[in-house]
Amino acid sequence: MSHAIKHLLAGGLFIMTMGVPTVATANESDLKLTIVNPKTLHDPSPNGYSTVVIAPRNGRVAYISGQGGQDGTGALSPDFAVQVRQAYANLHTALDALGARPDQVAKLTVFVVDHDMSKLGVLTQNVREMFGGELPAQTLVPVPKLAIDPMLFEVEAVVILE
Repeated sequence: MSHAIKHLLAGGLFIMTMGVPTVATANESDLKLTIVNPKTLHDPSPNGYSTVVIAPRNGRVAYISGQGGQDGTGALSPDFAVQVRQAYANLHTALDALGARPDQVAKLTVFVVDHDMSKLGVLTQNVREMFGGELPAQTLVPVPKLAIDPMLFEVEAVVILE
C-alpha cells in the first residue's frame, strides 16, 4: 500500500473517531423527563396529559406499538372501559419487559373508536391510575375502526430509557 493511501486511511480513521462521543455516567436527574405546562395555555392535567415533555439528553428512545384491550388469550370485552383498563395493563407489561417505569413515558397516542365526550372520564381515570402526577404528553385520535373489528381502544407510547 502506498504511503499516500496509508496517510489517507490513518487520517480518515482519525476524523471518524473524532465524532464519537465520550461515555459519561449520568445521574438520575439527567435521565428524568421534564414536564412543562405553560401558564398561558389551558391546563391539560385535569384531562390526564401534559402539554410538553422534554426527554433527557442521555436517554434512549423506545417505541411501544399500539396496545389494545385484548387479554392474554386474545379475547376482547365488548365494554369500552374494560378494553381501556386492559390496554393500559398491556402497556404496563410492555414497559416491564423494557425494564421501564410509567414515569419514563414521554408521549402517548390513543385511538378511540366512535369517540364522544362520555369516554373522556374513562380515559382520564386510567391515565391517572397508571401515571399519577407525572402525566405524559398525549394525543387522542378519534377513528372509525381499528385493526380488529371489536377493538374500541388502542394506546401507543414513546418511552425514554435510562
